[in-house]
Amino acid sequence: MAKGHRSQIKRERNANNKDTRPKAKLSYARVSVQKACFVLDAIRGKDVTTALGIVAYNPRYASSLIEKLLKSAIANAENNNGMNVENLYVAECYAEKGPTMKRIRPRAQGRAYRIEKRISHITIVLNER
Repeated sequence: MAKGHRSQIKRERNANNKDTRPKAKLSYARVSVQKACFVLDAIRGKDVTTALGIVAYNPRYASSLIEKLLKSAIANAENNNGMNVENLYVAECYAEKGPTMKRIRPRAQGRAYRIEKRISHITIVLNER
């Protein structure tokens, strides 16, 4: 049986399973998951310079958000982990559903239709080849 308090045991167990890969996360991005995934699918598995080129010339709104996020992940890899930029590639990138803002649109005969403004949490994880 392990010694120590339950929280101490959990802390030690989680320290062993910690992911040390550099990453960046954008929470509450005002873009739907489906629209963000179009851009994320294009850069998944690519090296960092190619991925930056793809998002720079992609006409979608989500690509501007993802470009900023990718640059942040690269800076994290350089400064925090001491990794070389030439060896980096996009190991994982995904968008998760966030809270939905609900708005009302007036319609005919006093009715109201709901408009759902969707929000997503976008994460990019890099790794070294």
